[in-house]
Amino acid sequence: MKLSYDLIALDVDGTLLTDDHNLLEEVKEAVQEAAQAGADIVLCTGRGPMGTFPVLAELELSGILITHNGAATIRSEDREVLFQYDIDSGELMEILDYCRENRIHFDLNTAFDMYVESMTEEVMQMYEHHQVEPIMNSFDERFPDGMVKITLFGSKELMDLTQTYWEQRDSSLQFIRSGDFFIDVQSPSSSKGIALKQLADVKGMDRGKILAIGNYYNDISMLEYAGLGIAMSNSPESVKQAADQIAGSNNEGGVAAAIRQYAWQQG
Repeated sequence: MKLSYDLIALDVDGTLLTDDHNLLEEVKEAVQEAAQAGADIVLCTGRGPMGTFPVLAELELSGILITHNGAATIRSEDREVLFQYDIDSGELMEILDYCRENRIHFDLNTAFDMYVESMTEEVMQMYEHHQVEPIMNSFDERFPDGMVKITLFGSKELMDLTQTYWEQRDSSLQFIRSGDFFIDVQSPSSSKGIALKQLADVKGMDRGKILAIGNYYNDISMLEYAGLGIAMSNSPESVKQAADQIAGSNNEGGVAAAIRQYAWQQG
């Protein structure tokens, strides 16, 4: 059989990986089969590249990574940044003060580095799951150069309240819900969909030859851009509505079934 798509864009957490952050063998095999047949496999994630390289290595692949929800597109072989969207630091202190007052953990991210000013045991476990090692720093005087994202981390209830609060304010930054326990703050010019379009333009690839699979609100833009957008069954309803098809859940190898059903020419 031949592939129907030249590029397969895959979200990582909640899509490619299980809730326990494991890569199922059947998913790995299906992704590798598509790659061996000539498909470009592009991981499109809210993670930074340092938390994404280990997933790519576990897949035994290399190539382009769309990271930080599209704020930094990286070539894994030489770690060159192909596209990057920095955030305006004008509002950052107000956001950080809000987090401190409400006991919300936050990290500041450049394309490759992550900075924090404190860590609890719960936060340390979260970073271990994502295979990243933050750098301890203080942000009272200056911010790291080339920042692309701030991530807020807390309970679902706290993130719901935080999202509502900032949606009611006139901000020059976008607040993206990238998981039940995460809000990402970044440039309004960046998204997974925009980054995927940039990559397709560079490759001279028609969007109709792109298949994208995701599960959360930060995936909607790429699901809508791709020729075929597939939402996982564990996705919120609005994400499913943005997709063309629905796959099984991430805990049941939904990505493997979706690739085998939709990526290959049938008959």
